[in-house]
Amino acid sequence: MARKKIIEIVLDTETTGLDFTRERLVEFAGVRLENGKITDEFQTLINPEQHIRKSSMAIHGITQEMVADAPTEAEAMPKILDFIGDYPIVAHNAIFDYSFLNEASKRVFNKEIENPRIDTQQMFREVFPDLESHGLDRLSEMFNVDLTNHHRAMADTMALAQSYPKLKKLFDEKYNWELKQIQNVEYLFERYLRIQNTVTTLQSELQDLKSVFKLYFEEGGAPITSQSGDMLTYTSKQSFGYDFDKVRDVLIEVGALSKAIKLNNGFLDRLANGHGLTDEQKDILCAARFEVLENRNIQIVKCK
Repeated sequence: MARKKIIEIVLDTETTGLDFTRERLVEFAGVRLENGKITDEFQTLINPEQHIRKSSMAIHGITQEMVADAPTEAEAMPKILDFIGDYPIVAHNAIFDYSFLNEASKRVFNKEIENPRIDTQQMFREVFPDLESHGLDRLSEMFNVDLTNHHRAMADTMALAQSYPKLKKLFDEKYNWELKQIQNVEYLFERYLRIQNTVTTLQSELQDLKSVFKLYFEEGGAPITSQSGDMLTYTSKQSFGYDFDKVRDVLIEVGALSKAIKLNNGFLDRLANGHGLTDEQKDILCAARFEVLENRNIQIVKCK
């Protein structure tokens, strides 16, 4: 029996900025995968006919001069959509590339794209949830794929096209195992809650033990070495609270403001989408965005 042909389009885009409603594409690259093998490729620079933000140029290195003679969005999109067809789109953090292509399609053709999208970043998180980073560079490293010229569209696309079949195999194995567990989901939820309660109890027990160890050292105890060679020691370090308004000018003067503070991204999202700022202030917030993420989570709600 002939093997079913599975066609997917792996792609990457570079843009003038991060807000897909205001910014434009400056580069597109895609490769056609047939049953995990590269059979075709297409790439193009795109003249966005607007300013490329310095923060974006710092990432992808594409300048106004490089796109000056490139096809415009109206000229490039027919070729891009012809290459993509109606096949599934595969991208790392797919919501970003999909949103920009969708907006461009609406501007040029007055219609949205309807391709299924496959987010390899979400897949990577599912298969390797314990990793600190799930970026394309870490994915490439995981599967021993060379990633040179990172943040140019074709380089990133090729790295993803080579990593994706290996990731997909692991993801499908995990997904198939999960499907088999759905019939047991009520039992598994009870089991989850037991494990959660156990973890909470163990965390409390660990804290109790740490309190004993702390008291031991404060009473003059010496460091303890275990049979495995681990050593229990005690340190004391002072820390201070600072009045931000009083130290802000110093931090700006020495160029340390960004290291000293941690932005509340949720609060900034609410400001940018709310009604308390002027359009100019909202533009400044939107222009400062450097990453677009899509999070999907389960939630446990206490009912009684």
